[in-house]
Amino acid sequence: MAYETEDQETQYCFPDINSSCVKEKISKHQNNIMYVFFSLLSAWTVFLNLLVIISISHFKKLHTPTNMIILSLAVADLLVGLIVMPVEAIRLIETCWYFGHTFCGLFMIIMGLLGSTSLSNLVLIAVDRYVAVCHPLLYPQKITTTKTLMTICLCWFCASAYNTALSGSNGHFDTLNETAVCYGECSVIISFTWKVVDLFVSLLFPCTLIITLYLRIFCVVHQQVKVINSLMKGSKSESKAALTLGIIVAVHVLCWLPLYIIALAGNTTMAYRIVNILTWVFYMNSGLNPLIHALFYPWFRRSVRHMLSLKIFQPASSLVDIFTNDNL
Repeated sequence: MAYETEDQETQYCFPDINSSCVKEKISKHQNNIMYVFFSLLSAWTVFLNLLVIISISHFKKLHTPTNMIILSLAVADLLVGLIVMPVEAIRLIETCWYFGHTFCGLFMIIMGLLGSTSLSNLVLIAVDRYVAVCHPLLYPQKITTTKTLMTICLCWFCASAYNTALSGSNGHFDTLNETAVCYGECSVIISFTWKVVDLFVSLLFPCTLIITLYLRIFCVVHQQVKVINSLMKGSKSESKAALTLGIIVAVHVLCWLPLYIIALAGNTTMAYRIVNILTWVFYMNSGLNPLIHALFYPWFRRSVRHMLSLKIFQPASSLVDIFTNDNL
């Protein structure tokens, strides 16, 4: 697709268009290495999150409110690996946008949707763990699987509506318009008003809520651990779940916050390169969550063994008690 001029130095994304973007020169060897790396990263992310999705969906014992949120997060992470990573890898390696005007806008909405949904899931996880640890007697009444599923669906709907409104109201994503530097780029120009709104919706409110809830959780665990362990049979497991999910939340926020803050700084050359690096750090987080599950959750390791040994196809395999080793 690239075009080379007579001086054998300058390449363009679209040689037949005068306003085409200049294509950065990358050696064929580097190009191949990058394509292999990002392909493996994408496949890894899809595969691991697919294991999480199948595990929770198949085994009846795993149909709990907490796991429904984990399932929702895994779906968002899988879509990152399936859609976002391949497209972003091509744009990064080729340094050109070859997918046209319509998909440019749609892709921006998809990226925003998955980012907002992941953040919403982190908030739901924090709320779920707060009620489980701080109000264990009320948890079965307040947090049910049906309520959780309805809340998850509402979060996906609100995230879709918000990002569609954000992109539609600004409307300045294009492969060639008055805001584009050249033909062959895909970018979005956000107005100051929407930046303020997005700062509150995507940063201040959710992060403040998550941090506040987890501070309360670990304060309760620290101060009352002996009393809770002696009175509540399930409190120890709830505290461990809160710690595990807290690690997932912390890793996600640490990968996401620098990217968001740098992106608000401006479109300088240095900021652009830093954003590219932090963007892929954020994407790689989608492949880290299943590893955290594997590290801390015995039920996930058992369910993976059950799937890889093809026992999942046996009759009534969905009724297996995944929390014990006897049935696996």
